[in-house]
Amino acid sequence: MPNTVLVGSQWGDEGKGKIIDVLTEDVDMVVRFQGGNNAGHTVEIGQDKYVLHLIPSGILRENQVCIMGNGLVIDPLSLLSEIDELMADDIDVTGRLFISDRAHVVFPYHRALDGASEDRKAEGEKIGTTKRGIGPTYGDKIARVGLRMADLISPSFPEVISGRIDDANLILKAMGADLVDKDEIIAEYTKAAERLAPFVVDTIPMISEAIKNGKSILMEGAQGAMLDIDFGTYPFVTSSNTTVAGACSGTGMPPSAIDRVVGIVKAYTTRVGEGPMPTELSDEVGETLGRVGNEFGATTGRPRRCGWFDAVVVKYSCMINGYDYLVITKLDVMDSLETIKICVAYECDGKIYDTIPADIGIMERCVPQYEEMPGWCEPTTEIDNYDDLPEKAKAYVARLCELVGSELGILSVGPKRASTLRVKI
Repeated sequence: MPNTVLVGSQWGDEGKGKIIDVLTEDVDMVVRFQGGNNAGHTVEIGQDKYVLHLIPSGILRENQVCIMGNGLVIDPLSLLSEIDELMADDIDVTGRLFISDRAHVVFPYHRALDGASEDRKAEGEKIGTTKRGIGPTYGDKIARVGLRMADLISPSFPEVISGRIDDANLILKAMGADLVDKDEIIAEYTKAAERLAPFVVDTIPMISEAIKNGKSILMEGAQGAMLDIDFGTYPFVTSSNTTVAGACSGTGMPPSAIDRVVGIVKAYTTRVGEGPMPTELSDEVGETLGRVGNEFGATTGRPRRCGWFDAVVVKYSCMINGYDYLVITKLDVMDSLETIKICVAYECDGKIYDTIPADIGIMERCVPQYEEMPGWCEPTTEIDNYDDLPEKAKAYVARLCELVGSELGILSVGPKRASTLRVKI
C-alpha cells in the first residue's frame, strides 16, 4: 500500500480508529502524528471492543510496528494504563511500540492549569476542553519550557522538573486554584519513566529507514480538520495541526514520501464541545442520529451534537488536505430517514458562503442552505458489496462526493471490521 495519511475531515469522531484498523492489514508501520489522550479511537473486532487514546490503532494487528511521533503530547500514566489494558487482553506491545524521544510530556500541573483556565471562563467563552492538559502542554512546547520524553527518562529529570513545578504553582496560586504536590509528581513520574524507558527511541531514523526500504506507512491523526489550530473554527479548536501538514511536522516524514491522503467523514455531522456547528439539529432527527449512531465521546463520554451532512465543511477540508480518496462512515445510521438534507452553503447577513469564514462571529450566525434527497428506508448493515446498496443510498453517497470534490474510497455501514465496503482503496 502507498504511504498514506489518514485525516478526519469534520470535527473528529469520524471513525478513524476502525478505518485505520482495516487499512493496517496492508501496511508495515503505523505512525500517529499529533494530539494526546484527549481523543479516542474505537475499534470493534468480533465481540471485542477496544478504545485507544494514545497508542496507534495498528497495535491490534499482530506484529504491526507502531510509532508515537514527536507531534504527540503524552501523559505517561495514561499511556501505561493503556499498555496494561492491552497486555491484559493478551496484546503484547513489546518490540512493536516505539515512542519518540522528542514527544512532549503532559504532567499534573498541565491538567491543573487546563482545568483552572476553563473554569474561569464565562459561559459562551468556554472552549470545551477535556481538561487533560493538552493545551497547556502544547503551550509549554511553543514557549520552549516543555519537557520531552528524552527529559523524562534522563537521570537529571528530578532537578529539571522541580523548577517547572514551582513556576506552575505560582500561576495556579494567582488563579486561586489548588497547587500540585512536587514530591508526589517527581516520585510518580520517575517510576513511570523507568517502565517507559525501553519504548523511548529516536523514531526519525526508524521512519527514514522504512521509507528507504520501501515499507508502507500509515500516518494516523487524532480529532478532525475543523479542530486544527490554524484552519479550524478557532478558538474552539485543539492545540495541534490535525490536518495533513501535521503528519510531516509531527513525525519527521518528508512531504515527498507521502503518496496518498485519505479523508474520513461521517454520512452526517457531529461535534463534541463548544463552538459553531451550522447544521446542528435539536429535533427528532438529531435525536435519532445520536441514538442510532451511539454518539458519545470515546474519551469523555459526552454526548455529541448531531446534524445533517455539511458539505461546506468537508469541501473546505478537501481544499486544505488535498484528499485523493474519501472514506464515508456510518451510512447505516441514516437507514430509517425518509428525507435527508445536505448543507450546500451558508447564509449570513445576506451573504452566501461556500467556504468557512475565519470570523467566528460570522460562523456562529451562519444559516445552512439545504438541498434534499430521498432516503432509502432499507437496512444496509448486512451489505458487504457496494453494488448491493439501495440505489437511493448510492445516489446519496455519490452526491456527497460530488459536492466536496473527492472520490469514494471506502464506505462503512457498521462498526465491525466486516462492515467495510472497499471501493477503490
